[in-house]
Amino acid sequence: MSTLTVNRRSFLRVTALAGGGMMIAAYVDPVELFGQGRQGGAPPAPLEPNAFIRIAPDGKITIIGKNPEIGQGIKTTLPMIIADELDVDWKDVTVEQGDLDAKYGQQNAGGSTAVPGNWMPMRQIGAGARQMLIAAAAAQWSVPADELTTASGRVMHAASKRSAGYGELASKAAALPAPDPATLKLKDPKDFKIIGQRVKAVDVDAIVTGKPLFGIDVNLPGMLYAVYEKCPVFGGKVASANLDLVKTLPGVKHAFVIDGTDQLAGLVGGVAIVADSWWLAHSARQQLKVTWNEGKAATDSTVAFDKKAAELAPVLPAAPTRADGNVDEALKSATTVVEGAYAYPFLNHLQIEPMNATAKFADGKMEIWAGTQTPGGARNTVAQALSLQAADISLHMMRVGGAFGRRLYNEQIADAAAIAKQVPGVPVQLRWTREDDITHDQFRPAGYHYLKAGVDASGNVVGWRNHFITFSSNGTSPVGSGGMGAAQFPAGWLANYALYTSMIPFGMPTGAMRAPGSNAVAFVVQSFVDELAHAAKKDPLQFRLDLLNLPAPAAAPPAAAPAAPPAGGQAGAPGAGRGGGAPGREFDPARMRAVLELVRDKSGWGKTKLPTGTAMGVGFYFSHRGYFAEVAEVTVDAQKRVKVNKVWVAGDIGGPIINPLHAESQVQGSVIDGLSHLMSFEITVANGRTVQKSFEEHAPLRMRQAPAAIEAHFVPSTAAPTGLGEPALPPILPAVTNAIFAATGTRVRSLPLSKHGFRWA
Repeated sequence: MSTLTVNRRSFLRVTALAGGGMMIAAYVDPVELFGQGRQGGAPPAPLEPNAFIRIAPDGKITIIGKNPEIGQGIKTTLPMIIADELDVDWKDVTVEQGDLDAKYGQQNAGGSTAVPGNWMPMRQIGAGARQMLIAAAAAQWSVPADELTTASGRVMHAASKRSAGYGELASKAAALPAPDPATLKLKDPKDFKIIGQRVKAVDVDAIVTGKPLFGIDVNLPGMLYAVYEKCPVFGGKVASANLDLVKTLPGVKHAFVIDGTDQLAGLVGGVAIVADSWWLAHSARQQLKVTWNEGKAATDSTVAFDKKAAELAPVLPAAPTRADGNVDEALKSATTVVEGAYAYPFLNHLQIEPMNATAKFADGKMEIWAGTQTPGGARNTVAQALSLQAADISLHMMRVGGAFGRRLYNEQIADAAAIAKQVPGVPVQLRWTREDDITHDQFRPAGYHYLKAGVDASGNVVGWRNHFITFSSNGTSPVGSGGMGAAQFPAGWLANYALYTSMIPFGMPTGAMRAPGSNAVAFVVQSFVDELAHAAKKDPLQFRLDLLNLPAPAAAPPAAAPAAPPAGGQAGAPGAGRGGGAPGREFDPARMRAVLELVRDKSGWGKTKLPTGTAMGVGFYFSHRGYFAEVAEVTVDAQKRVKVNKVWVAGDIGGPIINPLHAESQVQGSVIDGLSHLMSFEITVANGRTVQKSFEEHAPLRMRQAPAAIEAHFVPSTAAPTGLGEPALPPILPAVTNAIFAATGTRVRSLPLSKHGFRWA
């Protein structure tokens, strides 16, 4: 988990606003996350208006949302934490989006890290400001500070019946030294007034009325528009292009080749066209003719990948990724042995807002307006690609119209900056088309799992082996988000367990997708658990509870170091504990049993007789510190039309849940996103090229196909709060496929469902 390190020397910086008032900035040590690096050297003097808290003389409160807002509600959530400890009413708070700035510490959206990483620092910022306002009032009234209380933006002294608004005290408070964090008095959770309330997102009104908030809405004086043609084969380079013709087309101002770098998640070479309007640039692109040096990835194909996986399947690597006990001997003693070959495809993120960025290069400095999950990483990518100093790059964070991990990567920002550098003094907005988005993603990796396990006469699992075949770009380690960690469930739960990892070389760009690693592996593991429950002739949900009740086998470290780094907070390092989770994030079986029991009770599992063709399925998963179990009621008709009637979700994400409204929305969005993965999301490759190019070919779930109800339930927890953007997604895939099996007897072992003749009803 990434956290903000707060210490006495770098906690609060307080200054007075012009004309009175108080401005509070918090300086925290930015840690490494998502390859962003540290976000710059010594923090600047806080003599600018965008600090964490501004208290104006009239009492108006402005709080900065420091992290990127990608639809997950963090622009509302983090200010809620500050406001509650500051002890002001939410209706009196204005929230502003912060730009990339070292004083905010790490600024990112990904890995469900925002709440666990900022929970205590945001509380301390609010409490520190409140303590200074109390100190100012105590000095003004010559009374002990411990006789004062606060509420609704006022400091009160009950004995003398005096009170003062924060605005009246702000300038005096600004002259006081910042408090030592160790002296802060944080609220008792029972006294929270904002945290735990159903608070509407701060941008909702602007969104529904069409106000410009997103990167694609940026409109600057004199702005030009650009398109960028890249090689259809990943990593290909421009050999020649008919630039002379393109430059003569209507509205075209510039057309030129950019060599780019070898970084597929950075500046890739291509041809830029800059014009008076995006449509004119796009129209000119239709007449662009480019000859490409396609490179070695031109031989990649899904057909070849599938063939190679089948060849590798029966040949186990010499060294296992993990080996506990003796799986081969255990399988010999099994009453029933189950084998299954599972597979899942490459996926595109398919976020709604196409990739875009606006950049202006002038006097050696680059100014950028863009939506990104990793603004620090964007700046570093631009600096490295264009040989600029990071200090000469500023980035204004725009709201993101969907990301799901796509905007962890910043190619579009590097593209826009490279184009703007060739057109100095003029802002240039680059927009990718939907076809650009689908064919040039950082794709969710595909994978193949060849499983074999056995149960004894009592229905207990005696041994489990997984030969996992993934992809590698360097021949030695799996691609990012393409590994399966040695501690991943069911590792640590079975005395006899083995994981082997083989790799297929390829040249595609890959990256994290919502619940990276978990979003695919959960389908495999929880489907195979269902197969074992069926073989054991046991209820699938009770089978899982029984499995989680098993005593821990004798500790056995992996036979070899994991072949992949931890994926998505699920996979762990050797010795990380049972069932997944890196050190400090160990899987707690009691918490998972609690969510399984909750979803069992809420769904009425096993208590309702369902009509023919309708059944329930269940899945659970531990991902990104969140414990989730889900039950889906599914109907499948004779034409293989699938209708997910209802989904019940139970989760444990610690406590308190800061904004229940957003928590429910995240759960519902995760389920709907997972259903898109399930039915029709699939990226295939031929001759090094992405075959799919449109929504029609890579179709998301439509509103009419969504479940009529998605219930979200949370187990009350005293554990520290965790993030929620990702962990509710993985269980929905096996919950639905297991329900399809229960309804039809057809076991789905590869995705998408559409490959097997299924379609939404």
